[in-house]
Amino acid sequence: MCRQTEKGRAVSEPTFAVPPKTPANLRVATKQAPRAAAAEQAADPVSELGPTGRPFPALPEPGPRRGPVGEAAVGQRSPATVIALCNQKGGVGKTTTVINLGASLAEFGRKVLLVDFDPQASLTVGLGINPNEVDSTIYHLMMERDVPLDDVVIDTGIENLDLIPSNIDFAGAEMQLINEVAREQVLARALEPAVSRYDVILIDCQPSLGLLTVNALAAADGVIVPLECEYFALRGVALLKGTIDKVQDRLNPKLQIVGLLGTMYDGRTVHSREVLQTLVSGWGDAVFHTVIRRTVKFSEATVAGEPLIAYATSSAGADAYRQLAKEVLARCPGA
Repeated sequence: MCRQTEKGRAVSEPTFAVPPKTPANLRVATKQAPRAAAAEQAADPVSELGPTGRPFPALPEPGPRRGPVGEAAVGQRSPATVIALCNQKGGVGKTTTVINLGASLAEFGRKVLLVDFDPQASLTVGLGINPNEVDSTIYHLMMERDVPLDDVVIDTGIENLDLIPSNIDFAGAEMQLINEVAREQVLARALEPAVSRYDVILIDCQPSLGLLTVNALAAADGVIVPLECEYFALRGVALLKGTIDKVQDRLNPKLQIVGLLGTMYDGRTVHSREVLQTLVSGWGDAVFHTVIRRTVKFSEATVAGEPLIAYATSSAGADAYRQLAKEVLARCPGA
């Protein structure tokens, strides 16, 4: 179960008075003060400010996942934490985040299942699998009751990381779901066998707020919202929040926002910095401290069909997703 973070409030820009001139006999002390402050900040890593303008929290190294307790729980696995990555705007880094967050969690010892819930099958392609050569997909698992989970799950070749693929056949699922009884709960029913086998399930949603996305939200414990650090990406967050609130109220009371993730950040541009600060001003601690910076390494890893964690394991992008995984585990204690 994920812990809901508190929405922040917008804060007016402070004004600063012009300081008086420093007397000559105080200049030496004035020059030494910043050095002392810098040394103090270096000695206290928690006080280091990140791109969001907030101190980075001291996150512990993830340990083994806590399972059920008691004699009856011996050998049992706790139910998986299901997280949907959702944003109705395309090209904001949802698929990249699913791949690399999943690989980072797997690196920390979690057994992870990735669900490609988009007919474009970008998640499937990003893991080096040709969607046209896949026999069974998420479409068959949802729409055909006699298809078992084992027939659909694919081993990605990365330890602790499995995939339920998708392809263009899934494009017709939304129309077929209209006539289904309890159509918003079909994915939750299909994933029931997986909940007892995995620690974390990540759902890569399509860029839409339609019935498929509602299915993902109804099946999830929490939502991560990847958000490109651009103006247009900000505009749709309120609409997405309204959809999440409706699903929480009518279908899935346990659904919570795990966090908002700034992606494609370029600290060299004023625009990226302003968008990120606007996001923090409006959402406060709901925004992850981790920010994913723009780098060509992500594109290269996609072409290679590997997570960046495996393709360039020591790169800044890989380290950022490891840091994000720590934040997710801290916000979702059961994961």
